[in-house]
Amino acid sequence: MAGLNILVTGGAGYIGSLTAVQLIAAGHRPVILDNLVNAKAAVLDRIERVAGTRPVFVRGDIRDRGTLDTVLREHAIDAVIHFAGLKAVGESVAQPLAYYDNNVHGTLVLLEAMRAAGVRTLVFSSSATVYGEAQRMPLSEDTPTSATNPYGRTKLMVELVLADVAASEPGWSMTALRYFNPVGAHPSGLMGEDPKGVPNNLMPFVAQVAIGRRDTLRIFGNDYPTPDGTGVRDYIHVVDLAEGHLAALTHGHGRPGMHVFNLGTGRGHSVLELLAAFGRACGRPLAHEFAPRRPGDVASSWADPAHAQAALGWRATRSLDEMCADTWRWQSLNPNGYEP
Repeated sequence: MAGLNILVTGGAGYIGSLTAVQLIAAGHRPVILDNLVNAKAAVLDRIERVAGTRPVFVRGDIRDRGTLDTVLREHAIDAVIHFAGLKAVGESVAQPLAYYDNNVHGTLVLLEAMRAAGVRTLVFSSSATVYGEAQRMPLSEDTPTSATNPYGRTKLMVELVLADVAASEPGWSMTALRYFNPVGAHPSGLMGEDPKGVPNNLMPFVAQVAIGRRDTLRIFGNDYPTPDGTGVRDYIHVVDLAEGHLAALTHGHGRPGMHVFNLGTGRGHSVLELLAAFGRACGRPLAHEFAPRRPGDVASSWADPAHAQAALGWRATRSLDEMCADTWRWQSLNPNGYEP
């Protein structure tokens, strides 16, 4: 596939920025649109250092139709990878209107602008949260969907919209990528996850304990029906995930219809396994304490990635030890994230 002009919404964020690196390496030309609500412009310098090319950057919001029309036209966009969205489960419960406005309404504005510009290829950043509290593992793409919080429902709603649009008009290629638990960093240590405030996810919290920004890790629940009593999740290295987006773009461009893929490793690791692996990475055991289970947390969740392997020719290859080593390298070289 010849080099394409790819609009990457939310492309200054954790997964979007590393996907931009993969796009550049594959000969594509990413154009990043981000409102910087949950990202920092300094990531553009890091993308340039890692990839050798500085992508075009537009500071803007996906709900701004005028900005979208201009970007799609002026940069002759061929396809869109759509990351832009709010993503904290707890915050979504407290602020559902903000989540529906940004994640659902924003996607509708994006689709309207794409239709007007004649752009028909979209790869959407979805989530395994669309499976809700499914009990049967592993999770495959035909597992019934049932989101249990506003964040998950926004992802599921967008997937339904994409399927309806693809069915209603010929030529649309819609791909929804259901992530499991993205972790890790670029192996150079130059790019990684830089959450604002208290991290919502396990790995950056562990990294902040390791670097001394936080005293201890609270593990919610040690009485689950799992080998060590702690929750089991499918952690995937963010570079594997970025490569999955490139594979999905290559597969989807010019292939009309609705396509859905799980992006995971196909195996789960417990919280204590991850903590032990991070201890090996940073050279010392990390302080932790147990707390009661959180409502809505399931004991185990992991992907069946067979469909992505068969259709995309993609599979996750990086181990839990690599995920932790790369995260520690990023955190130790950048104790304050992208801040100077």
